[in-house]
Amino acid sequence: MRHFLIWPLVLSSLAIPTPAQTASSQQSPSSPAIPTPITPAQGAVPTGSALTRRQAEALALKNNPQITIGRLRALQAGQIVREQRSALLPTAYLSLTGVDSSNNNARISAGGLSNPVIYPRAATGATVSQLITDFGRTSNLLSSSLSAAKAEEETSAATTAQIVLAADQAFYNALETRALLQVADQTVQARQLISDKIKALTNAKLKSDLDLSFANVDLARAKLLQLEARNNYAASLATLSAILGYADQQQFELAESTSAPEQPEPDVTPLIMEALRQRPEVLALQDQVTAAEKFGRAEHDLWMPTVSALGTVGLAPVRDYHISNWYGAVGVNINIPVFNGFLYNARAKTADLQTESVRQKLMDQRNNIARDVRTAWQDSQQAFERLSVTQQLREEANLGLKLAQSRYDLGLGSIVELGQAELQKTEADIADTDAQYQYRLTRLVLAYTIGAPK
Repeated sequence: MRHFLIWPLVLSSLAIPTPAQTASSQQSPSSPAIPTPITPAQGAVPTGSALTRRQAEALALKNNPQITIGRLRALQAGQIVREQRSALLPTAYLSLTGVDSSNNNARISAGGLSNPVIYPRAATGATVSQLITDFGRTSNLLSSSLSAAKAEEETSAATTAQIVLAADQAFYNALETRALLQVADQTVQARQLISDKIKALTNAKLKSDLDLSFANVDLARAKLLQLEARNNYAASLATLSAILGYADQQQFELAESTSAPEQPEPDVTPLIMEALRQRPEVLALQDQVTAAEKFGRAEHDLWMPTVSALGTVGLAPVRDYHISNWYGAVGVNINIPVFNGFLYNARAKTADLQTESVRQKLMDQRNNIARDVRTAWQDSQQAFERLSVTQQLREEANLGLKLAQSRYDLGLGSIVELGQAELQKTEADIADTDAQYQYRLTRLVLAYTIGAPK
C-alpha cells in the first residue's frame, strides 16, 4: 500500500505542469487537429457572380455543422484507439511518500489481513509495469476500436454525401422554381396582351363584354400563378441558404448547366452491386460488425490468465534505522480468474448478442439500399421518358394556341376556346420545365444511392 503525503513546500519546488500545459504537451505533431468551423463569410460567393452547383456543394461542406460533427466523432474514435493501444505499452510513474508515525511500534491492525509496521520516512522512487500477455484480450480490444474508428470515418463520409445531395436538391429546386416563375411571368404578359386587345375591340363594339370578362378571368388566374411561383422561388432560396450555412436568405444568382441530359443506365443490377460495394453506410456497418466480433472475442478472453511484470526502485533519505536507504524489486504476477458470479459469462453472451444484432442491421441496410437503387433507377427511367413526352406536349400546345388565336381573330372561335388553349399551353410549359429538372434530380439521387455522387 502506498501512502502519499502532499507537502506544499515539496509541490511548490517541483515543476509540475498545469493541466493545460499537459494537454498541449501530449498532443503530437502527427495528431489530427480539430477542424475549426468556417463562417459563411469565409466561403461566401462574391456579389454579382454566379453560384454553380459545385460552389454550392463546397459551401455546404464548409459551413454545415453536421460535417464538423462527423469529423469530430471520427477524431474521438481515433483517440479511443490510442486508449486501447496504451494497455500494450509500459506504464511508469514517480512516487513521493512521506509518513509520520507517533508510535514507532504501531502496526495496522484493522481493515486488512496484513499488519505492517509504520515507520516515519520520506522516500521517492519510480515504478514501471508492463503487460506481458493476456492471451489476446487487449489485442482484440485494440482491433475492435480500430474497426469502430473506421466505421466512424465511413459514417462521416455518409453524412458528407447526404449534405451534398441536400445541397444539390436545393440548388435544382431553386433553379426549377425560378424557371417556373419565368413561365408565370410570360403567361401574365401574354394574357395581359390579349386582355388589352379584347378591351380595345370591346370599346370599338367589335367584341362583347363577355369576351372581355373571360379574358380578365384568365389574366387573374395567371397573376395568381405568378404570385405562387414567386413565393415558391423565395422559399427555395431560403432552403438553399440554410443548407449552405447562412442564417438569413441570400439572393443567389444561380448558374444553370447547359450540358445535355445523359442517357440512363439500361440495367439496374450492376448499379445495385456497385452500391453494396461502396455505399459508406454499408461499409460503416461492416466495420461495426468487425468491431463487435473483436469485442466479443475480447469478452470471451476474460477467462484467460493475465501475466504482467512490475519493477520498482527508490531512495529513502529520511528513514528509521530499521529501513534501508534504498529499495528495488522486480516481479511477475499471474492472475487466473476462477469465479466471479457468472459476470464474465454474462458479458460474453451480451457481446455475442450485440454482434448478431449488428449483423442483422447490416443485412437490413443492404436490402434497403438495393430497394433504394432500384426505385431511383426506375424514377430516372420514367423521368427520361417524360422529357420527350412533355416536349411534344409543349409543341402541340403552342401550335394549338396559335390556331385558337387565329380562329378567334377571324371570328371562327370563341373566347372559351382561346382560354382553354392558353391554359393548355401554360400547363404544358410547366410540365416540360418540371420534367427537365426532375430528370436531373433523379440522376443525382441515383448517383447518391450507388455511392458515386456526380
